[in-house]
Amino acid sequence: MDPQALVRDHTIYSCVMGSRAFGLATDTSDTDRRGVFLAPTPLFWRFEKPPTHVEGPAEEQFSWELERFCELALRANPNILECLHSPVVEYVDDTGRELLALREAFLSRQAHETFTRYALGQRKKLEADVRQHGAPRWKHAMHLLRLLMSARDLLRTGELTIDVGDQRQPLLAVKRGEVPWPRVETWMTRLGTEADESADHSPLPAEPDQPRVEDFLVRVRRASALQSDPDDERVQGVVRGRSLGQR
Repeated sequence: MDPQALVRDHTIYSCVMGSRAFGLATDTSDTDRRGVFLAPTPLFWRFEKPPTHVEGPAEEQFSWELERFCELALRANPNILECLHSPVVEYVDDTGRELLALREAFLSRQAHETFTRYALGQRKKLEADVRQHGAPRWKHAMHLLRLLMSARDLLRTGELTIDVGDQRQPLLAVKRGEVPWPRVETWMTRLGTEADESADHSPLPAEPDQPRVEDFLVRVRRASALQSDPDDERVQGVVRGRSLGQR
């Protein structure tokens, strides 16, 4: 089975993430691409199952199979939730549009725990850098601040916005190392406290709407099974390690 053929031929949604989606891009920023592909249902009938994720085929490109993507989103994985809210969409088909229409079904107060846990892990790494090298990796510090802002605002409003807006210049100053580490630490602590306070009266539901998401996944799998013959060219192109049009 050719994983990259799945991405080439069966992507339902792709977007740009990283600094270009966050409003923090500079002339040297990479273009990080993320996407979701829908493996044809007949491929699941074989002993060798389709991959849950694929790197490539382009540089800085990473994609998830739809079911795995939904699983992670229901667990309030920060990277996955943000992927659903990228302002830079490069491709979306009808199934992808259905997925995007489900964005609010994935959101819940569970995001408080997952975003906070992720932020705590990243902060410990920055503190270790300070102890060992006298300074953190400033780019990572900038992105941690951005994540904390995003988490706080999500819990406050019930909406996930990943573009930093008018916080671009203060955050880029952190990236350039122009803000002393103690001030950055204080900023992180304040944002974390504000997120904790917002979680107590957040408009978000306690749990995501898993039945709604599962209904979508089952409908998509059923439609794929009805439309795909296990021996058709597109399915066999993936199994034989070639994409459609290659002989």
